[in-house]
Amino acid sequence: MSKIQEKMDTLNQQSEVQNSFRDRISTVDEAGKRVWIYPKKPKGKFYNTRTLVSIVLLAFLFSGPFIKIKGEPLLLLNILERKFVILGQIFWPQDFYLFVFATLVLVIFIILFTVVYGRIFCGWVCPQTIFMEMVFRRIEYWIEGDYMAQRKLDKQAWNQEKITKKLSKHVIFYAISFLIGNTFLAYIIGIEAMEEIVTASPSKHIGGLFSMILFSTVFYFVFAKFREQVCTNVCPYGRLQGVLLDRQSVVVAYDYKRGEKRAKLRKNENRQANDKGDCIDCQQCVQVCPTGIDIRNGTQLECVNCTACINACDNIMEKVGLPKGLIRYASEENIAEGKKFHFTRRSIAYSIVLLALLGVMSGLLLMRSEVETSLLRTPGMLYQDQGNNKISNLYNLKIINKTNQSMPIHLKLHEEKGSLQMVGNEQLFLEKQGLAESALFIIFDKNDLQQMKTEIHLGVYSGDKLLETVETNFLGPAK
Repeated sequence: MSKIQEKMDTLNQQSEVQNSFRDRISTVDEAGKRVWIYPKKPKGKFYNTRTLVSIVLLAFLFSGPFIKIKGEPLLLLNILERKFVILGQIFWPQDFYLFVFATLVLVIFIILFTVVYGRIFCGWVCPQTIFMEMVFRRIEYWIEGDYMAQRKLDKQAWNQEKITKKLSKHVIFYAISFLIGNTFLAYIIGIEAMEEIVTASPSKHIGGLFSMILFSTVFYFVFAKFREQVCTNVCPYGRLQGVLLDRQSVVVAYDYKRGEKRAKLRKNENRQANDKGDCIDCQQCVQVCPTGIDIRNGTQLECVNCTACINACDNIMEKVGLPKGLIRYASEENIAEGKKFHFTRRSIAYSIVLLALLGVMSGLLLMRSEVETSLLRTPGMLYQDQGNNKISNLYNLKIINKTNQSMPIHLKLHEEKGSLQMVGNEQLFLEKQGLAESALFIIFDKNDLQQMKTEIHLGVYSGDKLLETVETNFLGPAK
């Protein structure tokens, strides 16, 4: 009985050790100290494809501030001056409802793709992953070598080799961070303002200089020191996946049905006869992981679906003569039940909602007027009796030009029985991105007013083109 109990205790201890990863994140030890990750340099078809995708996205990011559409930048998010430009279209605070709706569409989009495709965004598109794995990590490999050389360099004394390599690496890191910081700053203040800060004397742009240094230092800290902690400790997306993922979600997964039980490879061994799985426990999937996890433990918070483990495992499987795909894109249902991927009811519902929101969003953008008109009755004034049975109301008019084109403006009352009289010039002129203000009278015959408050419509025209129709109320005497 004692031997059975001893065996049970041993199995329980092994199980506790195997599942200890669930008690803490992979980059923090039991004492709460940071565990520095030395990932092995990945290689393979997924890594090569991700490299091409990253090159395209990085080229787009760094060229973005210089691209102009009709004289306006591709993207500008100037919060201080409340000027926002997206794809050359100027958006004003009056268009804030579009921003709210676009944010809602983005949230639904993220939920949909996480439910169906897991964290594919994190591994392929996220700027943090692209900069870390495709820029900074590659420089580290180039200067310090692969993971074993990096670990050895960190442990050795501070000699000339270590000082030279570390200093070179961090100088390059900060230079790239400076470039990244300035690029993001250009998306906020515009490339023209950015060029002025760079070329003018620093004393004339203390605030701009401070912003450049601050942005650069933050990016340097993130990519040189904080690294994968951004994904595991700061970014909320990783924590959301525990709520969003289900058994049908496609993630980077280990096929435990085929791989277990794990055992080292022996020459000319019949693994099936010895009840062994295809996993030869080579640890390559662990060594290449940039967040330090063992994908064989299942989906985890730290996994960003970077596919490094897929490449490493496929490479080993090919060498030992076993089928590839032991680690692959798959869902829990695919692996546990041998089913192929299919859309669930929830993913279909999200797709319908997403398409509807995209349709409404596209409609709002297409119907967005080139001007924003405010027509309000002058405060504190009732109607005016003009004689000859005529009643007038005085209105204050404001028109904002949302475009980068100057244009003449005239107004036209759509009601046939009324008339419009401008105070001052009959025609207004709107400067590009400008504001025009005026006042006007709208006049009706008493006999044409059926009630005290009448809804009327005013057209805002540039030439023969109707830019916007404005609704307001006309007050008259009580009937």
